[in-house]
Amino acid sequence: MDKLTQQEEEAMLAVWKAGEGSVKVFLALIETEKPPYTTLASTVKNLEKKGYLNSRLAGNTYLYKPAISETEYKKKFMNGVVKNYFENSYLELVNFFVENKKLSAHELKAIISMIENQTPAPKK
Repeated sequence: MDKLTQQEEEAMLAVWKAGEGSVKVFLALIETEKPPYTTLASTVKNLEKKGYLNSRLAGNTYLYKPAISETEYKKKFMNGVVKNYFENSYLELVNFFVENKKLSAHELKAIISMIENQTPAPKK
């Protein structure tokens, strides 16, 4: 699957939130500055061509739903970031956040606890 542009990622966030819907539904769910309807419609068609969306005709409206889950996309995206920018090392990724003061000692301890106990982070 091709990498998504910022505009495509914003559209996919709306699609994942909706589960299934029309361009009009997705437009209503976009939280940032809303693109014109025709721009979003083109973006949705491109996402379908790239394999991120499936569509079906319902009456005279196309309904779209994700062909890939948000979790699957996050895994693919993060693996690519770690591989391309952090020498394929999650330690380098964590070090980057520590050096840039984006990760506190408290958060690091919470991460260690999650690893030791094999428990996921609580959802926000």
